[in-house]
Amino acid sequence: MTTKIEGGLPAKPVEAATVNDSGPVRAGGARGAAVAATPPVDSLRLTGQAVGLKAMARDLASPGKPDMARIEEIRNAIDSGTYEINPQEIASRLLALERELLG
Repeated sequence: MTTKIEGGLPAKPVEAATVNDSGPVRAGGARGAAVAATPPVDSLRLTGQAVGLKAMARDLASPGKPDMARIEEIRNAIDSGTYEINPQEIASRLLALERELLG
């Protein structure tokens, strides 16, 4: 199917109108002005496990002062043969540590 366009071309070419900045301000402001970028906002949220690991790392980085009197007492007990090993206490503490590590 064809359509016939009637009418002639304009007598002289139509020129585009120049842009006038003094006109009404449209959304976005003037086109020639620089656009100010908003600074990026960084955020960080740690999980409970990460907070726990940070606390553990801080504790391990600064160990407390050893109790020299207690160390000397244990040394003397070992040397004299009076130091008693309690396997039940060792086992319960190992299990408590295991539970703590596995959360």
